[in-house]
Formats: sequence, structure tokens, C-alpha cells
Amino acid sequence: MDAVLRARTPARIFVGRSGLAYPTATQLDLRRDHAFARDAVHAEIDLHRDLGTELIERFQLFEARTQADTKERFLMRPESGRVLASASRDEVMRSCRKGVDLQVVIGDGLSAAAVAAHVPSLLPCLAKGADARGWSFGRPFVVRYCRVGVLNDVGELLDPAVVVLLIGERPGLATAESLSAYLAYRPRPGHTDAQRNLISNIHARGVTPEEAVPRILALAEKMMKLKASGVAVKEDRASAFAPALPRLPGARPPSASG
Repeated sequence: MDAVLRARTPARIFVGRSGLAYPTATQLDLRRDHAFARDAVHAEIDLHRDLGTELIERFQLFEARTQADTKERFLMRPESGRVLASASRDEVMRSCRKGVDLQVVIGDGLSAAAVAAHVPSLLPCLAKGADARGWSFGRPFVVRYCRVGVLNDVGELLDPAVVVLLIGERPGLATAESLSAYLAYRPRPGHTDAQRNLISNIHARGVTPEEAVPRILALAEKMMKLKASGVAVKEDRASAFAPALPRLPGARPPSASG
């Protein structure tokens, strides 16, 4: 039973103990994963290294920056990562079409490692899905020192119907490569998380990129239909949840009432 439960979660459960402490192997694993998490937070994104020349050329990716001009300022002053720097505002307005249906923005956030791990597979699939639906797809760009609130700046500058921000999540001890997809319908300055939707834990042992793409596109489609996002929009159950995992041995089936 212990092995079955451990296979269902990346959490450290049933690892045993040595006196009052973890076993040596578990303690070493914790120290390793803590180091990965710290490295992910402090790492700087590099477009060519992390995303690859082919992806950059295909989508004409370019880099914008927030008002956090250093990593230290980004970590110590979160509000500085929510607003684009003046020069980057000009670059975004010059380089990107206004009024598209779907605008994807890539933010390093708190894990450049997550961006490197998942954006190269996610971005082409999102572009393909938008094309299949007949949506106009804006020129994507990367934002260095990015916080979620940058969505509001993008909405004000480009007025897309839906903005999707792919951003590295705060690393934990289970993974340092977890990505989030924040979506907002016509975001504007002053909007908060109440006007945004989120698909989080995009990584190999969470929501896989293959599962995330249809969920992102389905949410975007619903936002366009309802002309709203956030608390006013919920994921349809069929698209929001992966097929149920097999029940644990001896577990009772769920009741009809859910």
C-alpha cells in the first residue's frame, strides 16, 4: 500500500525515519531539491539557450523587460515586475499587432527552468490550436523579471481578446520546473486575480503540456463567448479534469451525489 500511495504523489510520504530525523537518503534528496529550487529562482532566462533558435525564428520572439531592472529588485520588489519598462512598452507597441484574438506572453517568473522545459512544446501547439479555430494569433514575446500583473499592461497596449501568460511558478521541493498559464479577457490596469483564470502545475508529474493545451484553448474560447474571465468563467468539467485514476485497493467508489 505504501508504494501505491507514493506512486500517486510527488510528496514525501512513508519515507521512514532514523531516530527523530529523516533517513540519510531522504535528507540528501531534500537538500538536492532545495538547491534546485533556489537555482531556479535565481537563474536568468536566455532566449537562445532556453527556447532555441528555431522557435525564436519561427515566432519572431523578442525580449521585453519590466521595471525590475535586476533579479534582486524583482525578488525584493514584486510590484516592479508587474509593469513593463518604458522602452519595452514602445517595443511591444511597435512589434505586435493590436486587437488579435489570442496573445501569448512568456514570463520567466520565479522559474526560468519551467519556461525552458515546457514553452518550446506549448507555444507551437497553442498557435496551431488558434489557427484551427480561425483565431488571429499575436506575435509572442518574452518578458524578463515578469510577474502576473504584467497582463494588465499587455491588455492596455495591444487590446487582445484573450491574453495567455505562460510563467514559471515558485519552485517547490517536488519540482523546480512547474509552469502556470494565466488567462484574462481584455485585461486592463487595476484588474486583479478576480479577473483571471489559472491552469497551474504544468509539469511532468502534474498537468502535462499535452493536457494543458486543450484546457487553455477551451478556456480562451469560453472567455471570448462570455466576454469575461476570472470568477465569472469556470472550466467545463470534461475539459478541466483528466480521466480518473484507478481507485486504491479497498477504496469505496464515490457516491452518486459527488
